[in-house]
Amino acid sequence: MKLVELHSVRHCYGKLEALHDLNLSLNEGEVLGLFGHNGAGKTTTMKLILGLLRPTSGQVCVSGASPEHVGVRQQLGYLPENVSFYPQLTGLETLRYFARLKSAPSAQVEALLRQVGLTEACQRKVKTYSKGMRQRLGLAQALLGKPRLLLLDEPTVGLDPIATRELYAIIQQLREGGTAVILCSHVLAGVEAFIDRAAIMAAGRLQADGTLSELRSQVGLPSLIRVNGLLQARRWQAQLSGEGFNARLVGEDNLEVATHNGAKQQVLKILLEQGDAEDIEVRQANMEEIYSHFMTQPSAHRSAP
Repeated sequence: MKLVELHSVRHCYGKLEALHDLNLSLNEGEVLGLFGHNGAGKTTTMKLILGLLRPTSGQVCVSGASPEHVGVRQQLGYLPENVSFYPQLTGLETLRYFARLKSAPSAQVEALLRQVGLTEACQRKVKTYSKGMRQRLGLAQALLGKPRLLLLDEPTVGLDPIATRELYAIIQQLREGGTAVILCSHVLAGVEAFIDRAAIMAAGRLQADGTLSELRSQVGLPSLIRVNGLLQARRWQAQLSGEGFNARLVGEDNLEVATHNGAKQQVLKILLEQGDAEDIEVRQANMEEIYSHFMTQPSAHRSAP
């Protein structure tokens, strides 16, 4: 079921067109990565879904209704890029305050503080929190009321690697529970394992939209086969190059072969049947490489079929 639908959406700030003819959707329980440079239109898109902005033209629907509807807003959770709380309140007082505003059960407060790792710091005033701790408190606030749709704007800002992994673990739990998530970020490293689809924006236009498999197919970037500990690596490099493959030596006994589409299976078959490698690693184009490719393309909508 479509939880979010944007149809031919334009949004202008005065004479500045921030979004142009945006078509985007999100299913229940789906995690969408929304990527783009600063000024691409990501935050504007999220504010339209939240009902904080109205489209200049086009239609935005959440759960089949306007996002301005009170019943819809109660189903939403939002973590802005820069969270701000009353500095004199403790973490516990802050979350209790937001729970009352959202009519969320008070029993959720301590459970969420535990979930984001702030139980021991919950009696401290927010003004003593680090940026990463404030970010985790903001995530707990966004999770109040068990939202059907969670919107996260640059959620890993200020988080150390351990806290970042914990954040993605929470997102995975939410996805398994049927919550849809829009993850807005310009930090792409490592994110692909935690999203179902990626939407790439530039200058207010949708450059690409699809699963990682679909986007890899569109960009046509090669898979890279890394062969380690290969005896007679130079002979193998010459043989594979002679058969039309893009093979290069890496050191004395390592080989890298760039392959497209069905050629990957052919190269692997040759190496496994005839080679004597210690290890073979296959690496597909990652999110950063896919993103870089689409950023160099004309601003046409490249949604997957």
